[in-house]
Amino acid sequence: MTGADTDDRLIEQGRKLFAGQWTFIWASPSIETLPPMGPIEIAFAGRSNVGKSSLINALTGQTTLARTSHTPGRTQELIFFVGPEHTPLRLVDMPGYGYASAPKTKVASWTTLIHQFLLGRATLARVYVLIDSRHGLKDVDREILATLDKSAVSYQIVLTKADQVKPGELATRITETEAELAKHPAAFPQVLSTSSRAGNGMAELRAAIARLLNERGA
Repeated sequence: MTGADTDDRLIEQGRKLFAGQWTFIWASPSIETLPPMGPIEIAFAGRSNVGKSSLINALTGQTTLARTSHTPGRTQELIFFVGPEHTPLRLVDMPGYGYASAPKTKVASWTTLIHQFLLGRATLARVYVLIDSRHGLKDVDREILATLDKSAVSYQIVLTKADQVKPGELATRITETEAELAKHPAAFPQVLSTSSRAGNGMAELRAAIARLLNERGA
């Protein structure tokens, strides 16, 4: 089978994986209130307002599955979603880290929750760390990458809002990010670029998730 055949197969698997109806099942404000472990979980992490909820909505083709807001810090819990029956996967929308329009004590609380979840969830197979393609990696992102390296949780960088960056600038951002990731042992080397608004990169992201499930035998 050629590389092109493999890519086409994974893209079709990814399309089928997200073709059905996804629904909300659980919200966890603390590590003690997590749902029982079950299917493989993938989580979406990123700075406040990087576009996590918009990406989940675009990924599943459901415009209102994950709550979106122009106000940083609206997602303050770990939000779990499941697909149709027998789908071997859960999605986790994580609170944004960094700046948020909320009291500092609350921000500190859910930042702690993020790190605890990343360090101790056995069913967590991969974290997609979302980075605004207009700005690239920041120190607050690097703190999350360090936590993931420490916990040996596989993660992949997904650049968001790629439609708002000129192609040449986007290519440079991808090259710079991949060069930095070479220093991180738990990082998947390929950087994906996406646009929730335009739909760019969604098929490739779905295919990456399908590949992960194949590797896990799910």
